[in-house]
Amino acid sequence: MQVLYLHGFASSPQSSKATFFASRLAARGISVTVPDLNEPDFSMLTVSRMLGQVSELIARSAGPICVVGSSLGGFVAVQAARQHPDRITRLVLLAPALDFDGNRLAELSDRGLEAWKSSNQLPVFHYGYGRMMTVHYDLYADARRYNSFETTLSQPVQIFQGLHDKSVEPRTVERWASTRPGVELHLLDDDHQLLKSLDRIWTEMERFLQLVNR
Repeated sequence: MQVLYLHGFASSPQSSKATFFASRLAARGISVTVPDLNEPDFSMLTVSRMLGQVSELIARSAGPICVVGSSLGGFVAVQAARQHPDRITRLVLLAPALDFDGNRLAELSDRGLEAWKSSNQLPVFHYGYGRMMTVHYDLYADARRYNSFETTLSQPVQIFQGLHDKSVEPRTVERWASTRPGVELHLLDDDHQLLKSLDRIWTEMERFLQLVNR
């Protein structure tokens, strides 16, 4: 088994969670790939582009894959699992933005969708780069093509969601999990970053990935 880690929106492969889990998995002898979903240009980010990156990585690899997705990476992970059910065998979702579609993205713009569409620029703080950056309206238009709540998965799914998350609504994650068999949901006393819970998450992830006796 190998692991593909998908970072969140306006984040990077050097995020705290990405480096933490990549280190733990590598120590267990698990091959880990953490693509930079910002490339080649963050301003032109779309869900379809990220899914294309994932598909290319899967095509170049062999054997079963577990996808770990954080926030927006969780949204992409769900769609990737739908597209590649023969290759992706398990999902681990960390504070997954399961409603990261047209409706959710509309909330990102305090100027309104028309202003975003007309200027083609939405300013956001990029935590990976440490500065304000802009993203094009295509992110909104493209995201409307995907809906996690209309997606059915056959793979086992493990979810970790902070109860004090201000970016992802815990009730939305609970609702998604409750209607799908094979979903293991852990609600944690934590916020969106889940940094206080990393050790607990790793313990549960080890069991879920059957690495305990490795």
